[in-house]
Amino acid sequence: MGYVIDSNAVIDYLGGLMPESGMLFMNGVVNDTPIISIITVIEVLGFDNSTEIELLLNQFIEDSVVIPLNDDIVKVTIGIRKKNRIKTPDAIIAATAIMLNYPLVTRNASDFKKLEGLQTVNPYLEAGR
Repeated sequence: MGYVIDSNAVIDYLGGLMPESGMLFMNGVVNDTPIISIITVIEVLGFDNSTEIELLLNQFIEDSVVIPLNDDIVKVTIGIRKKNRIKTPDAIIAATAIMLNYPLVTRNASDFKKLEGLQTVNPYLEAGR
């Protein structure tokens, strides 16, 4: 089983900011092959980071499967935006997870709770669930 990793989970995992149970859960997700949306690439690299952090982020992205925008993801994103008050980047990330039929790993599970067909996993809660 795969997972799509939200931007906040990437940043906090790489920064070691999750509780131990979340870090252990994420180790398994990342070791299996991290999957991220192209939006996550834009979000995590869109900050003025130190050279060390920038290298870490770029290495993570290189080791990840980056899912680009395609017609199906765009259609699902439009449907999500029509039915829910959600920011476009979040809608694209959610649509990516929905199209792959993978859960979305995110700290902000409540932002996605109303989205039909999307399962979320919060690694910040005990045992990643």
